[in-house]
Amino acid sequence: CWEVRKHNSSEWCRFVRSNPDCRLDGGFLDYLEGVFCVFPPRLLPLAVTLYALWLLYLFIILGVTAEKFFCPNLSAISTNLKLSHNVAVSLPPVFPLTPLLHGVTFLAFGNGAPDVFSAVVAFSDPRTAGLAIGAVFGAGVFVTTVVAGGIALVKPFTAASRPFLRDVIFYMVAVFLTFMVLYFGRITLGEALGYLGLYVFYVFTVVLCTWIHRRQRGEGLAPPRPWEPEMPTDAEEPESSGTNSGDYGEEYQPLLPSRETSLRILTAALSPLDYRKWRRKPWYWRLFKVFKVPVELVLLLTVPVVDPDKDDLNWKRPLNCLHILTSPLLCILTLKSGAYGLYQIQGVFPVWALVTLVGFVLAIIAFITTSNEEPPKYHCVFAFLGFLASAMWINAAATELVNILRTLGVIFQLSNTVLGLTLLAWGNSIGDTFSDLTMARQGYPRMAFSACFGGIIFNILVGVGLGCLLQMTGSQPVVKLEPDGLLVWILAGALGLSLVFSFVSVPAQCFQLGKAYGACLILYYLAFLCVALLTEFRVIRLSA
Repeated sequence: CWEVRKHNSSEWCRFVRSNPDCRLDGGFLDYLEGVFCVFPPRLLPLAVTLYALWLLYLFIILGVTAEKFFCPNLSAISTNLKLSHNVAVSLPPVFPLTPLLHGVTFLAFGNGAPDVFSAVVAFSDPRTAGLAIGAVFGAGVFVTTVVAGGIALVKPFTAASRPFLRDVIFYMVAVFLTFMVLYFGRITLGEALGYLGLYVFYVFTVVLCTWIHRRQRGEGLAPPRPWEPEMPTDAEEPESSGTNSGDYGEEYQPLLPSRETSLRILTAALSPLDYRKWRRKPWYWRLFKVFKVPVELVLLLTVPVVDPDKDDLNWKRPLNCLHILTSPLLCILTLKSGAYGLYQIQGVFPVWALVTLVGFVLAIIAFITTSNEEPPKYHCVFAFLGFLASAMWINAAATELVNILRTLGVIFQLSNTVLGLTLLAWGNSIGDTFSDLTMARQGYPRMAFSACFGGIIFNILVGVGLGCLLQMTGSQPVVKLEPDGLLVWILAGALGLSLVFSFVSVPAQCFQLGKAYGACLILYYLAFLCVALLTEFRVIRLSA
């Protein structure tokens, strides 16, 4: 499909429509046909600008869905099912490993959901597999250099030795496995399962090491050292993860109890704005919030959120009953880009109409049999429904994201690998960047630094392993990978070299990381980016 720009502009549309390689798998919009058929050639810059803005908005959709809907429902599911009980039951009460296990499993899944879904979508087509490789490696280089270096520049600190060495060793093993997979150009069923098995082993190692460390420290937790700030408690957290602006705390609750009407509850629950917070925030926060409000409003309408930390578990009777109708409808209309939802039963009755009818009946029954004041016993089911609905939203946004990146690659004659290591990697890492740097400025640089290495282990192992595993069939349990020439090897080598640099230099500095270390990492990333771009534009190339 790259050959389209080599033809006369009057032939672009016919070429795109007749070339099978120009067909985008999945997605609701055909971006290639849009830019080459809908827009005239002279308005190509306008089309690119609109696509770029839509790309930024897709990243906002991914971030909002993962942060405010996907993660809270994951936390509620793990709490309701007590999934960490088997691990913690044999330990003394003074060694609570439940939050730790949640952190390396559910929290990692929630934070890495956009990266993993993007990788799964990209691996679904051999033509975009390079996009996934570029994003996984590119995000790894970016986080371990720019973000880790930024933390050291913002707040010099002493790194936790054992967690750092453990995470870097596991990450180097994951990078080496991926390097070998790229070298052979394929990944088998055993190798895909090996990726997932390695992450399970990593989780087991984290839990075991933490348990042993706490046993060695005695009955109680030792007081923190001068360079080790205490962990923030729930009371110190500035705001809740919920999105409902109707819960303003005890200060704003009425003195006399009163029953709210269902209409008032629905209106408050659907408001994505907290007007008291709005007045206190700066202008740039308000501007960003304006862009997020439409996304949050649609998500509030279609995705239920269960919050175990609230007394009412975030039960909003009218809205949750509406979710019984909207969430299944959303799932069926986003699955395979609506192909299943538009399917007609015996050529007469569409599936979406059947789902709407059943959902409407169940919503009426739920509304009649429940009250506004107390959540029903089956309220935990809404956490599973919210998890599924938010996952479908993330998958739909990731599909559009991959398709629009491939379109930009065709327009600018760029490989999928360079798009993955730049736009896709930056977009998926921007949230981690701001959160880690903010955490460092607030006095928790060790926690932020650990997140740099711990989080991307999940992304590479689960992203590659699960992404390839889902594409395998019984007749062909192999996924072929076609590296985009020299650039992939530069990317893999740069990531491996940055890990080796940190693995050697951090212990050499006695784990005391300062501004010199941070500056070296950032300069390293800039040099890598220059080499990658020069390779992409054929300035650097292998001699024949």
